[in-house]
Amino acid sequence: GRILEVRGTPSVQHNILMLPTPSLTCSDAYFVFNRVRLVSCIEISTPSEVEAVNGTHVKLKCTFSSTSPVSLQSVTVSWNFRPLLPGPDESVFYYDKEPFPPDQGRFKGHVVWSGDIPRKDASITLQDVPPTFNGTYICQVRNRPDVHGHNGEITLKVVYKVSISEISMLALAVGAGIVLVLIILAIVVSVKLCRKRRMDKDIEMHVPEDQWKDSTAW
Repeated sequence: GRILEVRGTPSVQHNILMLPTPSLTCSDAYFVFNRVRLVSCIEISTPSEVEAVNGTHVKLKCTFSSTSPVSLQSVTVSWNFRPLLPGPDESVFYYDKEPFPPDQGRFKGHVVWSGDIPRKDASITLQDVPPTFNGTYICQVRNRPDVHGHNGEITLKVVYKVSISEISMLALAVGAGIVLVLIILAIVVSVKLCRKRRMDKDIEMHVPEDQWKDSTAW
């Protein structure tokens, strides 16, 4: 997906053409060395993984950068879906001067445009996500004449409830244990105090009459 224009002596051309192309990235948008020019490409940024609770909305964020001017007329956005099970990719959303949500398939009525082309944002939002939306979402952006570049990929995991990290679960268990111990201690102390008061009361009620008279004689 890169166009390489080479001018100069045959020896210079040979040395340049022997360079390993994998080392060249989109950040090498434009450079001149011995009249060698590399045409730029689009860079796309997406999170690698997103988690959503079943039945909620989730935003699939996709931003891009391009050395060519960005306008509503020059940019096209395509979102596709790759399911977990083997099968062909499915179209999720398309943008060309205006949003085109799907009118059929599993994503009908579930996708809205959340992007802003002048701000180089090509995001979409999935609404009321079911477990069948688990899979990989591919964001492809083209800004004519920049039509080369790697696509962004997001793995969506739809869960039935918000997952709690192991640390949070441990903290919750420890906190619950401490509260339980304090409750047990409070019950034990209360029972002992009640028994002591009852015993003291019984002793007072069973004091012999002669001892009571002796005590009053003083």
